[in-house]
Amino acid sequence: MTSTDTIAEAPTRQERISRLRESAHRIRHNALLMGEVQGQGYIGQALGVADILAVAYCDQLRFRPEDPEWVGRDRFLLSIGHYAIALYAALAEAGTIPVSELETYGSDESRLPMSGMASYTPGMEISGGSLGHGLTVAAGMALGLRRLGSESRIFNLLSDGELDEGSTWEAALECSSHELDNVTAIVDVNALQADGPTATVLRTEPVTDKWRAFGWHAVRVDGNDIGALVDAFDEAAAHRGSPSVIVCDTRIGRGVPLLENREKAHFMRVEEHEWQIARTQLEEGFTR
Repeated sequence: MTSTDTIAEAPTRQERISRLRESAHRIRHNALLMGEVQGQGYIGQALGVADILAVAYCDQLRFRPEDPEWVGRDRFLLSIGHYAIALYAALAEAGTIPVSELETYGSDESRLPMSGMASYTPGMEISGGSLGHGLTVAAGMALGLRRLGSESRIFNLLSDGELDEGSTWEAALECSSHELDNVTAIVDVNALQADGPTATVLRTEPVTDKWRAFGWHAVRVDGNDIGALVDAFDEAAAHRGSPSVIVCDTRIGRGVPLLENREKAHFMRVEEHEWQIARTQLEEGFTR
């Protein structure tokens, strides 16, 4: 270092939160734009996990936007493939894909299919679809990276509905058995599945206690509170000796009251005139 070199001061916690709040807002805005392209889709989930993705991609993950295959990157696994609309918005915010490309969402020949496909989209680590596979892949990746001496971390975003799958819990045992502290699971608990409220399909609570019983370091937060998310991700990054899980309680449609209160919210159909209402509500909520 020369005498003219300076060391940039690390941002304060409040500066991080302010910056991430803006990122989450843009992710929501871009998710609405993609939703309007198709007129329907999993827009409620995208709005619900925007804060989580903002913290992950704009504060926690180590990656190179211009080189999605960089060997030293952290891996973010989206096992809930129908949340792809949310991840595309996050990848655009992170600079991995152009914002302009979001207009092709779900179209023929697009790199942005409605369900996540690793072979199509830069930055998409695995193909999603059938639930329950993300954490098993995370366990294998984490073991392989450890044996290579890599410091890369594995993040897996899964849904509370995925906790119905036995393979998820088998992978949870595998991760804890091998003390894979390079794995962080993120569970989106929005309390809704395709067949109805999660609690009436298959009761999974107490979720946090179950992860702890499987040997995980577990913390539960409001998944729409960026400050709480920053603290939880920081805690997971510092933890050693076992995998970590961040259980996030989120609200489907967060930030857009029109969509927060939809009776059928798992897969939404939004009328043509409602998209502008949704955007207006999003802007009004952000500026308040």
